[in-house]
Amino acid sequence: MRAIVCERYGTPETLQYREIPDPVIAEDQILVQVKACSINFPDTLIIQGKYQFKGELPFSPGSNFAGIVLEVGSEVMDYKAGDEVIGVATFGGLAEKIAISSSNCIPKPQQISMEKAAAFLYTYATSYYALHHRAKLQKAETVFVLGASGGVGLAAIEIAKMMGAKVIAGASTSDKLKVCAEQGADICINYNEVDLKSTLKSLTENRGVDVILDPVGGRYAEPSLRAIAWEGRYLVVGFSSGEIPKFPLNLNLLKSCQVVGVFLGAFMRKDPNEASKMMHHLTELFSQGKLNPYIYRRFSLGEAPDAIQLMMDRKAIGKLIVNI
Repeated sequence: MRAIVCERYGTPETLQYREIPDPVIAEDQILVQVKACSINFPDTLIIQGKYQFKGELPFSPGSNFAGIVLEVGSEVMDYKAGDEVIGVATFGGLAEKIAISSSNCIPKPQQISMEKAAAFLYTYATSYYALHHRAKLQKAETVFVLGASGGVGLAAIEIAKMMGAKVIAGASTSDKLKVCAEQGADICINYNEVDLKSTLKSLTENRGVDVILDPVGGRYAEPSLRAIAWEGRYLVVGFSSGEIPKFPLNLNLLKSCQVVGVFLGAFMRKDPNEASKMMHHLTELFSQGKLNPYIYRRFSLGEAPDAIQLMMDRKAIGKLIVNI
């Protein structure tokens, strides 16, 4: 089969597009013919050896995919050849076939395209887990989303609105903010052009923001935290800026606020039953048309390194899809 292969840690231009042996499934796995795979920010870290989990070289990046079951292991009872599935893996999706535990997949609804399915689960599950499970977001609360034009950010806008919250979206260009508004954000701010703390205070009548969802980190983190409400929740999702912020803990004391970690992968491993329920719930919402991923660009499998580079350069809006 053809695949994108990381033979040594490095940047996207070091990735190879070549033939590799077909994967062999274990008893609890299924073999999936991958039809589409999305690019997510962890892919940029995995190929550099900077992610929490390191792939055993050589490996194929790619975490969220959709495809057709080709073969099932002897212990697998819930899938058969021909079933269409959505899967989430740590890596392996940027290949024509992937062997994956059946528990890491859910059935793909017939009415959802392969592209939309591949664009959906990773980012929406991250945002839903953050807002629902970790922040316990309540109706009428205010959410500020940093990096709101990215896949996780746009998903967070939709989910927060669905949960009855008011959403303030932060991004770095007018084009990005336009998409945030189209996805339902109530207020959009360019955080490169305003004083973030005073602007967020003003927009909330000096009360502060109840929940901050931050996949960016860096220089935007502390001024955002300084604008948090009493007993607010600051959700640490990632560090796409490349800089891990350090907070003065007196801010937590003064606001009685929480800084809350959000790690979807660990949640899926430690509580697979609850994670599966969440995935199926999100798929139902998706099938009902209540969630709609924004696809920015499409690539062929051989062009996947270009897609990863676009993600690294922070030039993507929404989702990048590799069709296979």
